[in-house]
Amino acid sequence: MPSLEMWLIAGRAVFLIFSFALAAVAFIRWRRATSAQTDKLLASHEVLLHRIADLEARIDATHVTLSKLGERLGRPQQTPAVPSAASTSPGYQIAIRLARSGAAREELVSKCGLSIHEAELVHRLHAPKQSTRQAGRNRSHAA
Repeated sequence: MPSLEMWLIAGRAVFLIFSFALAAVAFIRWRRATSAQTDKLLASHEVLLHRIADLEARIDATHVTLSKLGERLGRPQQTPAVPSAASTSPGYQIAIRLARSGAAREELVSKCGLSIHEAELVHRLHAPKQSTRQAGRNRSHAA
């Protein structure tokens, strides 16, 4: 019959084998978890690289657009410039003379090429006071 020392030595051997097996299983699981985590990080890294490449492409396109806009602003305009006051004065001068002589708004529009609102403004500012009073009376009688 085996002695107590032999049982203790056998118990220690079984415990050491069990501990070694448990450590091996834990190490294998730890390696698998680390490998899975590394794969996830690499996948997210790839997604980030694609997004950065897209952003770089957008930045390049924006840079090109801004440089084109800068070139357009740097060039002189091809559209005709707004006419100066001296070149538009004769039409207004004629409209003012016509309004002072008692011409109606419609006449200012047709003869001077003014808009309705411009003709009304010229008429209000330069028409004789009597004709504007009479026009106001005529409007009240017509209504």
